[in-house]
Amino acid sequence: MLKELSSRGYTSTRIRKKKILSQATMSNIRNGKSITLDTLNTICIILRLQPSDIIEIVPTDDEKIKYF
Repeated sequence: MLKELSSRGYTSTRIRKKKILSQATMSNIRNGKSITLDTLNTICIILRLQPSDIIEIVPTDDEKIKYF
């Protein structure tokens, strides 16, 4: 996701300086951790994509047992 943002001119430096996303959010993205829906919305607007274009739902084993 960060690679795609960068290819559209939204480098980490630009994102940080213009306060588009916080440093903590950038770290979460880099580390594959959760982000807020507001962050997802911002990224989708910048990339002109839908959420389903950039995220995939992968249930954990516990979720599979509980919900399937």
